Amino acid sequence: MPKKKLFSNAAKENIYALEGLVPLQDAIPLGIQHILAMFLGNISPLLIIFGLIPSIDIATRTILIQNSMFVAAVVTMIQLYPIWRVGAGLPIVMGTSSGFIGTSKAIATQYGYAAIMGASLIGSIFEIILGFFIKPLRKLFPPIVTSLVIISIGLSLLPVGIQYFGGGSGAADFGSWKHLVVGLVVVLTIIVLKQFKGFLNVASILIGIIVGYILAICLGMVDFTPVVEASWIALPRPFMMGFEFKWEAILPMCIMFIATTVETIGDTSGITNGGMGREATNKELTGAVLADGGGSLLASLFGVLPNTSFSQNVGLVTTTKVVNKFVVLCGAIFLLLMGFFPKISAIFTAMPQSVLGGAAVIMFAMICVSGLQSLLKVKLDARNSLIIALSLGLGIGIGNVPSVLDQLPSWVGTVFAQNGIIMVFVIATVCNLVFPKTKDEKKENEEKEEKIEQ
Repeated sequence: MPKKKLFSNAAKENIYALEGLVPLQDAIPLGIQHILAMFLGNISPLLIIFGLIPSIDIATRTILIQNSMFVAAVVTMIQLYPIWRVGAGLPIVMGTSSGFIGTSKAIATQYGYAAIMGASLIGSIFEIILGFFIKPLRKLFPPIVTSLVIISIGLSLLPVGIQYFGGGSGAADFGSWKHLVVGLVVVLTIIVLKQFKGFLNVASILIGIIVGYILAICLGMVDFTPVVEASWIALPRPFMMGFEFKWEAILPMCIMFIATTVETIGDTSGITNGGMGREATNKELTGAVLADGGGSLLASLFGVLPNTSFSQNVGLVTTTKVVNKFVVLCGAIFLLLMGFFPKISAIFTAMPQSVLGGAAVIMFAMICVSGLQSLLKVKLDARNSLIIALSLGLGIGIGNVPSVLDQLPSWVGTVFAQNGIIMVFVIATVCNLVFPKTKDEKKENEEKEEKIEQ
């Protein structure tokens, strides 16, 4: 009896199903598409912090960037295929969190890099503990709250996408015609490919980025020196940076871990809502947060900033509807290879940010669309309309004008001024608890909770 080939059951249509194999010729490019969506966001927080600590030499920086890719790949795999209760079993892509940049800046300036790692280690343990209480806390996250968090994630990322579109924050030629043309070509390519069916449609983001990269090379925008200088093989190295424990650093870091827990819940809900048309279950939310905390713990051991779910990839799932775990696994394996082969990662490091910007604007806007679709399922009566107005009005407003909090204690600005996500969550949660519900709304919420449990 002939042996069954490993991919004999692979089917192209499985890309829209959570489980099942997909032919490698489809899975690999679609997986790489996920990595391109998060690559710059994964390494940029470290690059920003390195700029504040000149004592970290180039060789150490290179290894830490490698470590960030290795950790992101491992934790993404755990999210895809859970170990015990750790992991959601969903196509969640993990990476270095930009949400910790503000807090890490303050810690780095006063206490140094080792204090960031010590605070991250304690904060990650705190998030793991939080993860075990997601089920009793689920009442704090009804559809109206998670929908508003998803919308706020998209709105907070749009300025980042526009910065990429213009060439990247701090670029000497920010907003030059070359960057704008490259970003626009990527957008137009994606729009055109979205008119087709099949592979061209679902791989439109990847193809758009490739077209933009080629155009950037033709316009003389790419410097391949880092690729030439990068080594071929290097192993990730743990325990490089040491740990220093300062309560002044640990407290604000723990507060930020509450914030990243909220963001992970929003991202997980965004994937199930936008990609699968349903609410996330308690088991999925618990697993996602536990993986988030566990991933941040692993990241601190390898000397990099905390890990979290990447909203960029939520936007990609929402745009393409590709939720297959094997596809994302292929991307995670590619990211893992970057952690061992620096020359591969250097190719993508050399890519101008405007190439990613064209894709990012579409992906981030689609997160907003996903949140709006979820919000439309909520009854928009006077009570819920007021919750929406207050949450988005104050949350997004303060996120765009953080200086309004300058006269308050510094930790308030550190937590709430990073972006509008946390403020939206806090206001929506408080309003939902305080504003009285009608009997019909109470009954609807109970029925939804029963469905989630099932």
